[in-house]
Parts: sequence; structure tokens; C-alpha cells
Amino acid sequence: MRIAVNARFLLEGRLEGIGRYSYEISKRLVEQHPEDEFVFLFDREYSDDFVFGKNVIPVVLFPPARHPFLWYLWFEWAVPKALKKYRADVFFSPDGYLSLRTRVPTLMCIHDLAFVHFPDLISGVVSRFYHYFTPKYLRKAARIVTVSNFVKNDIQAKYHIPASKISVTPNAAQPEFRPLDADEKVQVKTRFSAGKDYFFFVGAVHPRKNVHRLIRAFDVFKKQTHSDVQLLIAGRFAWQTGEVKDAFEASSFQSDIHFLGYVSEADLPGLMGSALAFVWVSLFEGFGIPLLEAMHAEVPLITSSVSAMPEVAGDAALLVNPESCDEIATAMNSIYSNAELRINLVSKGRKQRDKFSWDASADLIYDLLKQTAGR
Repeated sequence: MRIAVNARFLLEGRLEGIGRYSYEISKRLVEQHPEDEFVFLFDREYSDDFVFGKNVIPVVLFPPARHPFLWYLWFEWAVPKALKKYRADVFFSPDGYLSLRTRVPTLMCIHDLAFVHFPDLISGVVSRFYHYFTPKYLRKAARIVTVSNFVKNDIQAKYHIPASKISVTPNAAQPEFRPLDADEKVQVKTRFSAGKDYFFFVGAVHPRKNVHRLIRAFDVFKKQTHSDVQLLIAGRFAWQTGEVKDAFEASSFQSDIHFLGYVSEADLPGLMGSALAFVWVSLFEGFGIPLLEAMHAEVPLITSSVSAMPEVAGDAALLVNPESCDEIATAMNSIYSNAELRINLVSKGRKQRDKFSWDASADLIYDLLKQTAGR
């Protein structure tokens, strides 16, 4: 079987979200199926690290697709030509886009419908593109995969796509995330939090991640406990971050709040594994890989009671209303003051994390690719 793969999110040093899913699934497909040939379609120069085997043909298609107009050209002009040239049996597109002009059957993964629920957080031209093309993509795809039952149900409710057409292939965590011993934790805390305990957040800093309410909740927690606990925020500043800056400037505890910026893959497992708790109170997620990373690091969780986060966290987290700073602060206080609760959440996390596996998801993707190709 010759499988074409949309590889445009395989970006060196920038495997966030969709990029991580693309990497983990594609790597396993290539390595586990040497009998098949894979055509990886990039939209710019690629790293050789993403050519996972001798059965991969890497192809760069013009133009680089990072704007709606260029998305259209890449998917409706460059991609169908490449699929025809390389005689693909099936096209796997893991980023929620596909080509409407190709006759090659397509398996498409869509990770969420955030643009439907939070239209104000997306620029006008991008929002119009998503609202116009996403329903067309969903109808065109031979099969659809998504990363949670929440997103599957969301797609059905919004676009009336039959449930039989949609499969769920969850994300998983990286093996680098593991429990740390006491000495390792001391080293991380000495480097990042002046040796003090800390709550940890990782993710792009923009309104949907709700960092501004996390900061306000941290203020409430500090006033309640008078503790020396810190708040470490790891992630690049994205767009519309005025609320985050306003919350920080209004905080009475600025010296205890640290913006780390983008954290390297080498440093992230240590930061996660040394945290008093991982606090991820996003307003909306189609999945939530960091929740699993915290479980593998054996760190207690606080997360939101909305969208896919309860599905991923199970009973291994304190669930809060993400729009309530008081609820978030109360959960922080509970984690801080109750060692037995911390132990209990970690124990439940060990069981919950076993429900998610990249290998299992890649196996299901391969079966769906064979079905889609008619094999």
C-alpha cells in the first residue's frame, strides 16, 4: 500500500499538539509497516529526523501553507497533483484539512471545533476559512478520526456526520515523563523556583488557556495560605494576551509568578515531575496531552470540568469550573494542605494513564487506512 501523509506539522523543535500527534502516529506507521511505502508531503524544508525509514519518500510542495490563501493553494493545487504523481492509494491528513479536488480516498483527523465555540479568539479570515471549509472536509473525507469522544460528539451535533464514519484515536504521553526522586526535584526547584514548591502550567499563553484566571486564583490562594509556593508558567506568548498581562500587573505576588517562555523538551519533564501540582484550567480542549504527562510524572492534577478534560483526567484530578477563580484557588489550597489527597490523585493517575497509548492509536489508524484504501 502506498500511503501519502500530510506532514506539514512536522516542524523541528516545534512539535506542539497536532505536530506531536502527527509525529507519534506517522513514526509508528512507518516503523511497524516496512511492507508499505509512505509519501510524506511537507510544505517547507524538513528535518531528516522526520524521515522515519527507508520506506519514506519525502516531498516538499510549494507554497508554504501558513495562511488561509496558501492553505487553499497547497491543499487544492499542490496536494492533488502530488497524490496523482505518486499514485497514492490513500491520503492520511492529521491536521483537520484535506483536498477537495483529489479522488484519492482520505482519512482525516480533526482535533477539535474550537473555532465554533470561541470564534472571537480567531482572526476573521481564518474563522471564515474554517467555517466554510471544515464542513466540506468532513463530508469529503472517506473516514474521520478524532482524539476524544467529546470531539466526536461535537462533530456529530454540529455537522450531523454519522457516528459510524468517526473513530476515536486518543493522544498519549511521551516516555520522558516519569516520577522523579527527591534529589532530582531539589535540582529542578533550585534552578527554576529558588528551591520552593510550585504549581505548574504549560501551554501556549492565550485566552483559551485561561492563564489570566489561573494568575488571579493563585493570588487568592496566596492570600489564604500565606505560603511561599510559586507559580511557574511555561509556554510562548501567542496572541491576545492582554488579559494575562493585566492579571499579572494586578497581582500582589508578582515575585512568586514566573513566566518561563518556551521550555525545551529536555527541561519540561523535570519541571512537570517536580511540581506540587499541575494546574491546567483551559476553557476548551479537544484532548489535553499535558494531563497525561502529569499522570506519568506522578503529579497531582487540577483541571477543568468542561469539554474533553474530564474524559482524559477521569478521577485522577480535581475538576473545577474554569471561570471561577475561587474554585481554582480552593483546589490549589486542597492540594497544598492535604498530603493524603495528593497521594490519592497520583494513585488514580497511574490507572487512568494506562487507557492511552500511541501504539494502540497507531494500530487503529493503520486499520482505518486499509479500510479507506479498500484493502
